[in-house]
Amino acid sequence: MEHAEVVIVGAGHGGAQAAIALRQGGFAGSVLIVGDEPELPYERPPLSKDYLAGDKGFERLLIRKPDFWTERGIDFALGERVTAVDAAAHRLTCESGRAIGYGQLIWAAGGTPRRLTCAGAGAGGVHYVRARADIDGVIAELGTAQTVAVIGGGYIGLEAAAVLAKLGKSVVLFEAGERVLARVAGAALSRFFEEEHRAHGVVLHLGASVAAIEVADGRAAGVRLADGGMIAAELVIVGIGIIPNVEPLLAAGAEGGNGVRVDAHCRTTVSDVFAIGDCALHANPYADGAEIRLESVQNANDQASSVARAILGTPTPYDAVPWFWSNQYDLKLQTIGLSTGHDEAIVRGDPAARSFSVIYRRDGAVIALDCVNAVKDYVAGRALVAGAVRADAAALADPSVPLKSLNADQAGVSA
Repeated sequence: MEHAEVVIVGAGHGGAQAAIALRQGGFAGSVLIVGDEPELPYERPPLSKDYLAGDKGFERLLIRKPDFWTERGIDFALGERVTAVDAAAHRLTCESGRAIGYGQLIWAAGGTPRRLTCAGAGAGGVHYVRARADIDGVIAELGTAQTVAVIGGGYIGLEAAAVLAKLGKSVVLFEAGERVLARVAGAALSRFFEEEHRAHGVVLHLGASVAAIEVADGRAAGVRLADGGMIAAELVIVGIGIIPNVEPLLAAGAEGGNGVRVDAHCRTTVSDVFAIGDCALHANPYADGAEIRLESVQNANDQASSVARAILGTPTPYDAVPWFWSNQYDLKLQTIGLSTGHDEAIVRGDPAARSFSVIYRRDGAVIALDCVNAVKDYVAGRALVAGAVRADAAALADPSVPLKSLNADQAGVSA
């Protein structure tokens, strides 16, 4: 049985960063990354943007060139899916039967796209967005598809819709909720993006429950709604969230459910096993201490660095302000903090000018900002979120008042 001192399950952003941070910190032991795709680590956010649009080839998505890994003695077991963890024996078993021993294990396996469960969900032409192969499948069928149905009004669905509209496709987007981005943003931002997509020709169906995928000759032919309506489409793209890949760890005794529970150093409840990224359920100070999973590159990278420090003997608790981004058309949305649980949303600037911010407060303290084509607000907003600054609402709403001037010493809570 092969063995490595540190085995990393998952070749995404978190897994790659964990290996890089270990070597940068002077770790001299063996490192093996196990990935279920055949590719070396690559960036995933561009899949639904630049890669789908054809603006970036796959080689430009690689996190590091192949020689980088070889030169640093970082080994790979690609195309291998881990199906079992024996915590007592410190051993992994792959679907292929391959067995791998570990001294310490970093679980960075991410998640699997949540599947449709309705009739017709398995038809040809129904695609998900998670891996290179998913987008390659979409690209291969775009030439024969004029109308594309997008199911899901989150970041993935909206980004895909924007690219497809720019490619000249007729795009119809279905969102089960009453507004897009409802889980991650306030109503002002949702309505802005809804109008932007409509302006680019995307047809939005909000509060729309999908009952079935209509099928003809084994392929998707349209989307049927619960109210009986049917919209024809030759291609269907689904973006309705992910299911964290944690079953092997939970079966091995790790605590969790919607993810695997980790402490401030990303340790699971199983000895010598860490978890990071999309699948790590952790108490986050920027979510008012609630246990959450953060599906972002920032979270994956920062947790990876925290784990590396723990393994290197210089443990530092994970404590990073969450940030996210999304590119749609010529709009750059940058988010700092977590708006969940806000009781006030302050619009700073004019959405009609296509450059504005939404500042979220809870009990008078700034907890998050959504910045659209407003980089200065985003940069200055980090300090407001990190310090839970209680700045005056009128000052926050006034674009002529620099956010960087609203520090904690000047804080004045408005009525």
